[in-house]
Amino acid sequence: MTELLPATPQGIARAAALLRDGVPVAVPTETVYGLAARADRAEAVAAIYRTKGRPSFNPLIVHVLSVVEARQLGQLDDRAEALAAAFWPGPLTIVVPVREDSEDSKVVPAVTAGLPTVALRVPAHPLMRAVLAATGLPLAAPSANRSLGVSPTTPAHVMASLGHGVAAVLDGGACLQGVESTIVALRPAGQWSLLREGPVTCGELVALLGCEPVDAGGGIEAPGQMRRHYAPGKPLRLNAATAAADEYLIGFGPVAGHCTLSASGDLAEAAARLYAALHQAAAADQPRIAVAPVPVAGIGAAINDRLRRAAA
Repeated sequence: MTELLPATPQGIARAAALLRDGVPVAVPTETVYGLAARADRAEAVAAIYRTKGRPSFNPLIVHVLSVVEARQLGQLDDRAEALAAAFWPGPLTIVVPVREDSEDSKVVPAVTAGLPTVALRVPAHPLMRAVLAATGLPLAAPSANRSLGVSPTTPAHVMASLGHGVAAVLDGGACLQGVESTIVALRPAGQWSLLREGPVTCGELVALLGCEPVDAGGGIEAPGQMRRHYAPGKPLRLNAATAAADEYLIGFGPVAGHCTLSASGDLAEAAARLYAALHQAAAADQPRIAVAPVPVAGIGAAINDRLRRAAA
């Protein structure tokens, strides 16, 4: 049976003990719940891939407690340091070259899917940070759901997707931001690519890095780049003002729907409620889903990115 661990010192200690033993545990972050495992053991990372049914060519994000730990795993140049100072702890993942010249580097090749780069993040959620502190380990943690499915923002979502395939879930309630972290890959000659839209917007990154992003190319360098992802298991139609008789309508702003991302048109609220709404629609009687138009400004770009992949 899956253990539902309370957000107490005892629950954190139990989660840390399982993780140290190489057992994956679902842990809340400020974005979504992650299926965490120690990043320095191949068998622990393999358990993530096995539990999620995730293809092994899809790299994982490594979560660490601070920029000090990040420097032990990846090569952080001045741009990475500036991004870390501005957005860590928080929902930004930075893809940098793996650091291979240090005995402190603790990432097994299964985490990077054999690539010469590693995706690093310092999360802000107090429970995830407490778990990182208690284990003293870097934790690989993709979203705690079956591969390509809708990401989980509550313990119930984790259980519905993974069932008893996960040993324990640390209960942090609902995640506040609701869409996965922004992912930036730093390139040579001052260039960079936006691999995944997220809470940190492209405009904020351009303002800090001083130039527009370059095309990422066709390769998979980080999570969330596959054309089909976040799928609710039903056909999904975008930019719908009304619903057909066989559709469950997810509303936004003036489009009410069966449920709404935000009745007031608040994009931050919409991001926080996106995956919960998709889970709700997936469980509804209607065989199809329609989603009202959502503006692309700010975090709306991340919302539309997830919806396009869910509809693919």
